[in-house]
Amino acid sequence: MRLGDLLIQAKLVTVEDVAKALEVQADQGGRLGDRLVSSGAIDREVLDAFIHRMPSEPSDIAATRIDPIDLLSLLMKLIYVEHLESVRQFVDAIKLPYSIVLDLVQMAIDRKLLQTLGTRASENMLDMSYTFTDEGRRWVLDALKQLRYAGPAPVTIEEFSDQVNLQKIANEFVTFDRIRNGLGELIFDDSLIEHIGPALNSGRAILLYGPPGNGKTSVALSFASVFTDVIYVPYAVIVEGQIMRVYDPSLHTLLSSAPSSDDDALSFVRREEYDARWVPCRRPFVHTGGELTLEMLDLKYDATANDYEAPLHVKALGGCFVIDDFGRQLVSPKDLLNRWITPLENRFDYLKLHTGKSFTIPFEELVIFSTNLEPEDLMDPAFLRRLPYKIEVGGPTLELYKRIFEKECERQGLTFPDELFDSIVQRITKEKGLELAAYQPRFLVDQVVATCRFMGQAAHFETRFIDYAVDNLRARRHSPP
Repeated sequence: MRLGDLLIQAKLVTVEDVAKALEVQADQGGRLGDRLVSSGAIDREVLDAFIHRMPSEPSDIAATRIDPIDLLSLLMKLIYVEHLESVRQFVDAIKLPYSIVLDLVQMAIDRKLLQTLGTRASENMLDMSYTFTDEGRRWVLDALKQLRYAGPAPVTIEEFSDQVNLQKIANEFVTFDRIRNGLGELIFDDSLIEHIGPALNSGRAILLYGPPGNGKTSVALSFASVFTDVIYVPYAVIVEGQIMRVYDPSLHTLLSSAPSSDDDALSFVRREEYDARWVPCRRPFVHTGGELTLEMLDLKYDATANDYEAPLHVKALGGCFVIDDFGRQLVSPKDLLNRWITPLENRFDYLKLHTGKSFTIPFEELVIFSTNLEPEDLMDPAFLRRLPYKIEVGGPTLELYKRIFEKECERQGLTFPDELFDSIVQRITKEKGLELAAYQPRFLVDQVVATCRFMGQAAHFETRFIDYAVDNLRARRHSPP
């Protein structure tokens, strides 16, 4: 993915801006970024800040800060596991620049681990093919016994920490309109957005609380679309000689790029490109609920492969980590909170390898606790103090409740029962003894539609159908004999 693609994905320029800049670049030369600035598509400071956050390619093996033998071992395993032959395939698999891959191939030849098969259809060195020698096959099988990881080259823990600090979520400024757009069709009072905005911009922990059925989870999930910045997630990190896999396609949304006219070109022959060992992504959004356990916050060691899977909160770095239904996990709230005290307070966390060695990583992510239980029953004052933003998501006002009801009727193609609205509210609050909640309009409308369908009638409101629906909001209570 090129610089222009990344700027488009970050919504800093438009497709048209990049197309015009590329035309000028083709005619007059120069860098794409400079052409975008001169055309007024982007400010120089904004562009420089964006490029500064892009991890740059290592210039040689030493610049990777990884032992050359470890890199050679990784390349040999990739060739063996993925049945690779050409330099072009090597570069694409290990995600290192062409020059570094050539040096590693030469190391393998010097050690009599690989032998050349020559080129096939062209004179391009990218298409030079290689195969294992007998010694090389024995060497790679021994390497696989020691460490089975065969993927893109890792980055060091120091590089990972530096990049996390460069792209912390608090660096992105969220506006009122962004939050309103993120909420989509959800109906909330503007005062809620006024409380959420400063909390999101702070990057500090948030507590969403209030009675069930009023949209706490929906509000939290809407934050996924509020942030638009591009961040970079490594495929893997090397720490103390151990490999920790970080990039997770189930959690990290890979950015798509526009079709390129030079499909045969690889990153090492392009300008203004990022280090391919990093994946450009949206800010991650990790959502957990009652299934969350303390073990999910620790490194997951695979004894067979002899490598590690990063825990959930490490995969969420640079984004949001939502703990939904807090207080209903299998682990006690006290134990779970104790695990979070140090990261929330000091902005770093400790992880332990199976060897017993520990290391630190930055804890730069937005943690959101959501609960319908009383916060003071779940958390002691010391922990509540570490949650600077406590936002109540309560029941809707009568006006908002009516707006939600109207929207749900429109969704189902029904005429809003204006003449029945007051009686519906009366039945819910007086007869059923319930507080008005944001989920109720959809629940009632869906129930009425289901009843009409069963009766073979067109969807419409009728007193008895409404009564059926309201009765299903709460089980009937019977007095003891």
